[in-house]
Amino acid sequence: MARVLAAHAAIARGAFAVVVLLSFAILFAPGSDVPPSPAGVDKLVHGGLFLGLALTGRWAGMRRGVLAVLLPLYAAASELIQAIPALHRDATLADWLADVVGALVGLLVWELLERRPPR
Repeated sequence: MARVLAAHAAIARGAFAVVVLLSFAILFAPGSDVPPSPAGVDKLVHGGLFLGLALTGRWAGMRRGVLAVLLPLYAAASELIQAIPALHRDATLADWLADVVGALVGLLVWELLERRPPR
């Protein structure tokens, strides 16, 4: 699997960059730009976003340990920024936990895929 993924290094880095930019748009949009949703959907968005960051980060060649440290820090920073009154957003521990769980699931999925025997 490593050879297949290494052959697409530029695509992997591009995919990671796109997910990072998407995270900026989702996490830092003003509250007025956030559409209403049923309860709990925002946690799925947070978790899915950080799962995507973890998977594309690993695909782009970032080390597991680096992502395991940086993604929770990024999640915490995003929650602190959302607490800025001008954004009209709420910073919550539950959102941060959803981010961290999403990142950890993404890292775990990557590890499982890497350990899969070749066909």
